[in-house]
Amino acid sequence: MLKNKYRSLILKLFILLASLLTLTGCDNFGKQSVLADPAIPSMRTPELSSLGFLNAIYVDRDVEKAKLFVDDSMKDILSHYYIAASVQRHVLNLSLTDVEMEVDEVDIDFFRKTTEDVTVIVKIMGLRGGQFWVDDRTLRLNKRKGKWIIKPVAR
Repeated sequence: MLKNKYRSLILKLFILLASLLTLTGCDNFGKQSVLADPAIPSMRTPELSSLGFLNAIYVDRDVEKAKLFVDDSMKDILSHYYIAASVQRHVLNLSLTDVEMEVDEVDIDFFRKTTEDVTVIVKIMGLRGGQFWVDDRTLRLNKRKGKWIIKPVAR
């Protein structure tokens, strides 16, 4: 009788331990950072693509990095202007330093599953000619192969 109690207790402890190990092993699986590898930009959402592109131009000042977020016609435009200051001035019409950004508005359906084209408005704050400046830029994005790519705004 006592032997059966120990056997039952050991079996329960084993099941509990196995369950804990299973849960602990899976714990970090879903918590992987969206920007886990800084060398590989995340384009999972329109917001991340928009902020990634503008961050590459205004903060990192890296046109090559910015090209990762845009379609082929935009890559040609960025290549033409070559440096971030020229892209700010001629493509985005907004030269700023010490920039901070936040997504102001996203024109997208609630579920995001059926939407292929999206408009994102990003609020950009920084210094323009030594004065604090707040402005916004509207970016159009298209979903291609699960990634949100910035495309030129039709004028």
